[in-house]
Amino acid sequence: MVNFQIHSDSDISPSQQLLDQIQFAIASRQYPPGHRLPSTRQLAQITGLHRNTISKVYQQLEKIGLVDSLTGSGIYVKVQGNEGVVQNKRFLQEKYPEVQKLISQTIDQLLLSGSNLDQIKELFLTQIDWRLSCNALLLVTVPEADIGAGKLIALELQQALLMPIQVIPLEELSQVINQSNNATIVTSRYFVPQVLEIVSLESMRVIPVDICDYAKELQIIKKLPSDSCLGIVSLSSGILRVAQMMVQSLRGNEISTIIAQVNNPQRLKNLVSRAHTIMTDNHSYVAVKKMILTLQEELIRPPKVICSENYIGEKSIQLLKQELGLS
Repeated sequence: MVNFQIHSDSDISPSQQLLDQIQFAIASRQYPPGHRLPSTRQLAQITGLHRNTISKVYQQLEKIGLVDSLTGSGIYVKVQGNEGVVQNKRFLQEKYPEVQKLISQTIDQLLLSGSNLDQIKELFLTQIDWRLSCNALLLVTVPEADIGAGKLIALELQQALLMPIQVIPLEELSQVINQSNNATIVTSRYFVPQVLEIVSLESMRVIPVDICDYAKELQIIKKLPSDSCLGIVSLSSGILRVAQMMVQSLRGNEISTIIAQVNNPQRLKNLVSRAHTIMTDNHSYVAVKKMILTLQEELIRPPKVICSENYIGEKSIQLLKQELGLS
């Protein structure tokens, strides 16, 4: 179970702390699609919050499209975009490990349903052609306000997939897809509901990626001495905002936090000058080290730099490779 922590002395309201922590658990796949969230009674026992407060948090999550409420059953993480196709494919691969057996059984089922071999052949070819045409254009989209997160996703996917990738602001997505018949659109789970309001799943594939759970980094934060100053550096303003909230949720006012986007030299300089420990994404690491070298004569003690290996969860990358036919 996710280790929820609510700090009454934090500047962030308890309900916002809980909301941020659940969103992080969903985005990092600690709560995967289809997972049943704890009941309001369970969360009340864990966090000490009133059940009405927890209910309002769940309502907010449902409103933004991250969970579904099933009467008499509970709250479940929503399956996003084409994720159901991916899950079904994984189920079939586990149930039918031999590909030839799976194909034969699928054809038999289609024949029993009344289709003939020519129709089945056309069905397979159409599906393959559609997937190949979608693969020809791979887009990463996030809101313009946090385009850094999109760049971070694209950089990691380019390294993993060895494919050209375009980063498109969510606000411009409709214009781009109107010029293309097919595409594969990748986005963070946070933004899938907004993407689905724009695109048609009949012509586009929408695939959510999950962020890492940052378990190693969270353990380090828990162990930082009181009165420490923690610096966090990233390409993404959204990552910085969530990270700052997570630190406050974990440690309250025991430690101070400074954040900086890597493309803001003045804030980065201030962060390096004050922080005892710096956490950075791997695409900002070099800039942080360069700033430390620049300021080395002014620093009494250089800060310890911790580089996060990835932003996207490894499982998400493997699933994306499978969906694109690259594994």
